[in-house]
Amino acid sequence: MTDATVIFQEEEHRSQSIDLALWKKLWGYASRYKRDVALLCAFAVVTALVDVSFPLVTRAVIDEVDARRGEARLWPYMIAFGVLTCVFAGSVASFIRLAGKIRTHVACDIRRDGFDNLQALSFTYFDRRPVGWLMARMTSDVERLANILAWGVLDLFWGLTLMSGIAVFMLVLDARLALVVLAVVPPLAVVSVLFKRKILASARVVRKTNSRITASYNEAAVGVRTAKAFGREPADLAAFSDLAGILAAASRRNAVLSALYLPIVLTLGSLATGVALAWGGVDVGLGRISLGTLIAFLTWSRHFFDPVQEMAHWFAEMQMAQASAERILGLIAEEPAIKDSALTSFVVGARRRRPARDGLAEDGLQDRFGRLAFQGVGFAYPSGERVLSGFDLELRPGETVALVGPTGGGKTTIAGLACRFYEPTEGRILLEGRDYRERGLAWYRSHLGIVLQSPHLFSGTIAANLRYGRLDATDAEVEEAARLAGAHDFVAALPKAYDTDVGEGGVRLSTGEKQLLSIARALLKRPHLFVLDEATSSVDTETEARIQRGLEHVLRGRTSLVIAHRLSTIRRADRILVIDGGRIVEDGSHGALMSARGRYHELYTQQSLRGARFGAGE
Repeated sequence: MTDATVIFQEEEHRSQSIDLALWKKLWGYASRYKRDVALLCAFAVVTALVDVSFPLVTRAVIDEVDARRGEARLWPYMIAFGVLTCVFAGSVASFIRLAGKIRTHVACDIRRDGFDNLQALSFTYFDRRPVGWLMARMTSDVERLANILAWGVLDLFWGLTLMSGIAVFMLVLDARLALVVLAVVPPLAVVSVLFKRKILASARVVRKTNSRITASYNEAAVGVRTAKAFGREPADLAAFSDLAGILAAASRRNAVLSALYLPIVLTLGSLATGVALAWGGVDVGLGRISLGTLIAFLTWSRHFFDPVQEMAHWFAEMQMAQASAERILGLIAEEPAIKDSALTSFVVGARRRRPARDGLAEDGLQDRFGRLAFQGVGFAYPSGERVLSGFDLELRPGETVALVGPTGGGKTTIAGLACRFYEPTEGRILLEGRDYRERGLAWYRSHLGIVLQSPHLFSGTIAANLRYGRLDATDAEVEEAARLAGAHDFVAALPKAYDTDVGEGGVRLSTGEKQLLSIARALLKRPHLFVLDEATSSVDTETEARIQRGLEHVLRGRTSLVIAHRLSTIRRADRILVIDGGRIVEDGSHGALMSARGRYHELYTQQSLRGARFGAGE
């Protein structure tokens, strides 16, 4: 079962009714711009009042002509009509500008908050969420929310004012005729309730399936080489077609429901207008009301249902917007699994406000990394997979510790815990005798230098990528780090050298070149704890030798944790740990472990023999 499928099933359990608390949270984004929102509502009300006033002018003109015939004085009404038209045009132009402004600001704020929280979320969150799912939240969902908050609020105030104004004027002029027109309001309410749940349910299916399709697009683009290499195009297309079919069916159902809802509103409105015409015509013939009043009633009865149609449209949009709101607000409200405690945040914040002195770090302790100790550490992923149990390890300052062993033994998990990408589910990890969760997370990670097995570069120049962890580095320091990592020679040979654009994800460079740059980037940071997760697995033997020579100088005096696939690269490590099944099965130097003739000796010998065969051309 894929992550996208799990998410799809989880979201089936969400509420099928309007969540007022959810919309209250959303309104918080619009309420940041109180002045603009207030003006928007004011112009919506003015527009509606002008709409209501036009039939009154028409009524007065008709009654004046009917009463005085050729002697009718129409110029006052012409002036009134002109004034109303100017006010109407100015009001419409103003609310369009304000609604667009609010929509833009709200979308920007939601995207910024979403991105900000994404940066804070822990690895466990991304382990459960496909990239495409997250992209859908930040794009189409945000657009939908911004639209409903800006234009939906406008139509709400305009519609309520227009309907209230029409109802008041009709009741004042002729209560009986007004009740005939207003009699269709209860049936409209019943229809709205009946359609609400069905439209909302179909809207959620559309949004959830669209998220899965976005995720599929992303996976297809990222894994296009793998798909072609294995000839998976037909199978992937079939799977995508199934998703597209689900989306098409859900979209059709949503469209059909909306298409039924709006005609019902129109039919009820037309029925009310027809009854008003018949009843009012009789009243005109009997002299109970004037012809102008009847014309005004017909105009009002027709316009009375204009906001109903608009609000019916936004009602359907609101159902879909709620489905989007549930997702985007869920993302923004998601709590990081790894974060500073309330006490740590308070202490760090207070000390940051005081000037540093006596060589103290941000959190008031000496700016040193010190001894890192695992004590009875256990770890299990959210899926329930247990990786470590009762694990003990001590990393002494300035010591290089290498982790080797079979795939799935727990090496990368140990490194992730040391970097605090994950935290123990049992036991604790101590930094200088103090639980590392009591230290500021930003301070802790500022002392880390990490090189992963799969190198990643950001769009931009080589120099910008190298400075990613240390923006104030000079050109000389950038070049020095590149030399130590063995990257300077190939960079210098490029047409623009360090100003060369690497493309999205470093696509213009080879995997080995990207790895060399990622190592140089970590070196430039001058970390206290240096973690290399099979960092040299993507480079050739000659380049690897150059990197090792450079690392010998850089790692001196720093705690280092090295996960190695090529055992020849860790011979000079202070300690080598053989990890299997989340336990340390052997611990010692290269010479001591070789003399013991245990697991490490077996692994090293087998790898050396394979290297000898390949070197001989076998």
